Amino acid sequence: MPRSLVLGNGRLHVNLDEGCRVRDLYYPSVGSEHHAGAPSRLGFWSDGVFAWLDSFERVVAYEADTLVTDVVATHSNLGIEVRLRAAVDFEADVFLRQVTVRDLVGRPREVRVFAHHDLNISGTDVGDTAFFDPELQAVLHYKGSRYFLINAGAQGRAGVRLYTTGRTGIHGLAGTWADAEDGELSGHAIEQGAVDSCVGLSLAVPAGGQATGHVWMCVATAYREVKALDRMVRDTSPEKLLDRTRKYWRGWVNSASQRVESLPPHLLELYTRSLLITRALIDEGGGVIAATDRDILEHARDTYCYVWPRDGALVGSALDRAGYPHPLRQFLRFCMERFGGGRGYLLHKYNPDGSLGSSWHPWFGDGQPQLPIQEDETALVVWALGEYFTHTRDTEFVKPLYHAVVEKAADFMASWRDHSTRLPRPSWDLWEERRGVHTFTVAAVHGGLRAAADIAEEFGETEKAQIYRVAAREMRAAADELLWSEKDGRFARQLVPRSARWGYERDMTVDASLFGLWAFGMYEPDHPRVVSTMEQVRDTLWLRKGDGGMARYQRDYYQCVEISDEVPGNPWIICTLWMADWQARIARSAAELDATVLPLLDWVQRHALRSGVLPEQVHPHTGEPLSVAPLTWSHAAFVASCLTYEEARQVLTDRRHRRRAETA
Repeated sequence: MPRSLVLGNGRLHVNLDEGCRVRDLYYPSVGSEHHAGAPSRLGFWSDGVFAWLDSFERVVAYEADTLVTDVVATHSNLGIEVRLRAAVDFEADVFLRQVTVRDLVGRPREVRVFAHHDLNISGTDVGDTAFFDPELQAVLHYKGSRYFLINAGAQGRAGVRLYTTGRTGIHGLAGTWADAEDGELSGHAIEQGAVDSCVGLSLAVPAGGQATGHVWMCVATAYREVKALDRMVRDTSPEKLLDRTRKYWRGWVNSASQRVESLPPHLLELYTRSLLITRALIDEGGGVIAATDRDILEHARDTYCYVWPRDGALVGSALDRAGYPHPLRQFLRFCMERFGGGRGYLLHKYNPDGSLGSSWHPWFGDGQPQLPIQEDETALVVWALGEYFTHTRDTEFVKPLYHAVVEKAADFMASWRDHSTRLPRPSWDLWEERRGVHTFTVAAVHGGLRAAADIAEEFGETEKAQIYRVAAREMRAAADELLWSEKDGRFARQLVPRSARWGYERDMTVDASLFGLWAFGMYEPDHPRVVSTMEQVRDTLWLRKGDGGMARYQRDYYQCVEISDEVPGNPWIICTLWMADWQARIARSAAELDATVLPLLDWVQRHALRSGVLPEQVHPHTGEPLSVAPLTWSHAAFVASCLTYEEARQVLTDRRHRRRAETA
């Protein structure tokens, strides 16, 4: 199930699904460690009737320009409306939920709110403890150095009076949530092993009126720390913490230097939401996490909770373009530490703490050692740094990165080439499925070398700059000769190391990643060969069945629903946005820009959840989200495409004004 609401502060990270159940809980890093067990729910009881919030009719959304939820839910049998405002405090590691219950039947009554918590601390249900603390009037879960304090309050009074703890998931025990369904809790004070808990609070709701209560979770590494956080919540009040978090995120959104006023309102709303969701998925230590939706575990017993350098570079660059440079700077520092030990390349992916992530790329193949890398990941980190330096001239920030990142990576990229082709040696593609000499990788390496040359020149390293420029020129010339197919009128997806004649043969599969030809500066977007290639990408990969969208490549079987001439694969958000980027870059008038780009941005907006969450890919027939949701890259790509549209509109407007002035 996709995650409809993402909340976090760079350390404590919480995902809620469409039923407002807590599905993911990470601390002390975004993406690691995971502490959620079975879905944790909110329930409501009144006059002998009970229902969980996921059975209500719901509108699941955020408050505008914030990472504070605004969920409105109604239940006809209970006769109540519930408004849920939830957030992770922007500064303290506290997950807050404000529950406002309104009477819909016209009589005063008691409504009890129950908050269920199923935690698998540090990813396992072995050895957890849940207990009621009479001093704090709260329930605590703990294991080792991880503490979770759950408390509640209403009508100016804090402290849990309805509670229970118990076992769950073993010996046929359902969990303490079942205890709540009669409107009472047994008061069992402690349990160990595979445990969960439930707390309740009572609201006196007047006829036709409303009452508000709060549930909060404080997270820390020691008892004294969660105790101090709980005291802070009580002293400050949950309302004030929610309000300060609301103001913080609105201030963050409005701090941007770039504006996109030309966007229609519905696209501007998704642009802003994408900025916020992207920021929530970035760890405080600089790691850009691909996704924190753990349902993908069912596919391969692994998650997307890693830092892919390629994703991080593109995500950070998009935020930097939008006027938020801090995440990119933090990410580049994160990458600097990964270049240790004299190595000039980055590996497949990393954990949020910087340690090496899981991988399926082998160190040995075809009878000999090989580097298990996707070289575009190294190249795009340098390219992103170059983009940042070009528009900021921030020499003080770049200085410690020059030798540690730029020089190391560029020396590697310039030398790690096949001398017969002058192209990079085979590595893994951006889709992580095949090994070869990929056009996207060539373009990324070309862009990285050009960026390195420009930075080296600024730092007085003229000889290095010349080496990098020569290598980039040789790659461009080799791409013209070896990657272009005159017969097909397009560039190859990759060169496969098979042919005995010159070592490679062309793979002419149409692939959306061919957008890299122009995206990193190897070619201009209106170069005739690029135009011919991109037109074939558009005509071949646009789904002619269902609701459209761009597939990744012909016969894409990942999460496959259907493969046919009309459906080459599932439509992907980023691939559709790449086509929007290209159309924006080649548009010759504002009318052409709107006619070609806005429908693609609209397609993406239509496939967002009501809350604004974008998935990785969607079902080709129903449009439902597939794989993970949200995907950080999808949101960052939407931000980048909106900026590209705005920049193109400004260029075209300025050009029109100049022409008018010249003819006046």
